[in-house]
Amino acid sequence: MLLHRMPPAVLGSNCYVIVPAGKRGALVVDPGAGVASGVVEFLKTNELTLEAVLLTHGHADHCWDSAAVVAGMGQEQCPVYVPSPDLYRLDDPEATTGIYMRGRGFSALAGTPWCRPLNVVALPQRAYSDGVELISGLPVRAVAAPGHTEGSSLFLTVAQMDASHELLAEAEVETSGTQLLALTGDVIFKGSVGRDDLPGGSHQDMLGSLRFLASAIDPSTVLLPGHGAATTMAHEHHANPYMHEAKTFGGELD
Repeated sequence: MLLHRMPPAVLGSNCYVIVPAGKRGALVVDPGAGVASGVVEFLKTNELTLEAVLLTHGHADHCWDSAAVVAGMGQEQCPVYVPSPDLYRLDDPEATTGIYMRGRGFSALAGTPWCRPLNVVALPQRAYSDGVELISGLPVRAVAAPGHTEGSSLFLTVAQMDASHELLAEAEVETSGTQLLALTGDVIFKGSVGRDDLPGGSHQDMLGSLRFLASAIDPSTVLLPGHGAATTMAHEHHANPYMHEAKTFGGELD
């Protein structure tokens, strides 16, 4: 598998490019403001095609350059998948994210206006039960994890990777071979979690999600977060105070 993290976008959000082993089609995850030119250059330089864009949630700092990426690859009809509870956010992510810095909205921070992609697609519900291939050769399974937003989700997959890979080394993984990977968006960071005080956020839901994930996600899983460094679930079990709070006090689970 080719797994590449682009330089951080506006507000430090991470964008990932994933290409299954033996394939040329790429999945671009969370193209935030400012990454489009770099993503397009990376894909073209490596003679890759764009098959799909995946948004872990609908916040502006994770979706802003979606249309620019697909347009830059000349594939305006490329699907841009988003969890269905966050679908409404793509009508106006600046307003529904609610991030302002010194009175400036996200479009001012981004330096470009919002442009909604032409082919926004609700993530199929079977992604949460059976898993799906959003691009050829890359099966993923979604796990609903509301709290940061209503639709925030993790995306799980498996890959053969060498421990020397930059992201595995960053997560302090020392063993090569089969790796469990989770794109965590803004649910879990290294030592922290996403904010739950923005529109649509819920502290109680976040606690419930973290408590569920603590028991559902294999500790060896490498977490690829929406901000900051890669980590592992095992590390977060003992080093993340929010995970400790969730396991100790919890939230109501369905």
